[in-house]
Amino acid sequence: MLQYVLAEHPFFVATGALYAAAMAFYAAAWKSTKELVARAGTALLCAALVLNLGLIVQRWIEADRAPFKSLFESLVFFAFNIGVVYLAFEKLYKTRVLGVLAMLLSFGVIAYSLSKWDAEIVKLPPALQSAWFVPHVMVYFVGYAAVALASLLSVVQIVSERKGYGGKIPGLHAGTILTGQELDLEKMTYELVRFGFVLLTIGLLVGSVWAKSAWGDFWVWDPKENWSLVTWLVYGAYLHLRRVRGWRGERAAWLCLLGFSVVMFTYLGMKMLPTAEASNHVYSG
Repeated sequence: MLQYVLAEHPFFVATGALYAAAMAFYAAAWKSTKELVARAGTALLCAALVLNLGLIVQRWIEADRAPFKSLFESLVFFAFNIGVVYLAFEKLYKTRVLGVLAMLLSFGVIAYSLSKWDAEIVKLPPALQSAWFVPHVMVYFVGYAAVALASLLSVVQIVSERKGYGGKIPGLHAGTILTGQELDLEKMTYELVRFGFVLLTIGLLVGSVWAKSAWGDFWVWDPKENWSLVTWLVYGAYLHLRRVRGWRGERAAWLCLLGFSVVMFTYLGMKMLPTAEASNHVYSG
């Protein structure tokens, strides 16, 4: 499989290599005092995103449909969204401190997609041939990327708590942070979850309208629908407990990680359910 990909799909390999190179430069920026090193990481990420987008567009043209049907296609799209959301995060907070973990995740998703390689173009079943298909998937995957980054921040926050930094990272040198100010990991996690939760909510609403047009009911109790609702409830609980009950620190971070574990089961674990074969939402491949 690897030899086939290297020979037939050099741009796919180049995309993974650029994510890996960006990860290496972001990691080097933790020790280097030169901002140029971290800027190189950002530049390599942008190059990876261009190639990643090219892969999506190429597949879209070849399949003559949105490339979101198979697990392989969705993984390539997920890696792209992680990179895009992280880049927005970097520009918004003016910090590259999360770059190495975000690039590790994007690279890992691309590498995992190799094991799910799907060279054959599969037509969409009638239920998926809907105008709601593309916005539903796009909204969800941007939301998934946001909560994925939130989960990475939660891990860093837990480590920070146990190292005695109180869930924060002290001001760092110019390589990893542009402002030189202390980073409030919990606040950044909260804002990412809040953004992701809005998108998950929109995704649920769009999905229910789609279900009404395709199956005649807003909710058909499909297993993936049910687990999408569980995901929404977990992140809703996180936002509620943090704002109303004042949850902070490790317990809020662990709840955020629980939410992402539910996301991953909803995304990748549906095939383990005995009702998976009857679902139109479970990815093929």
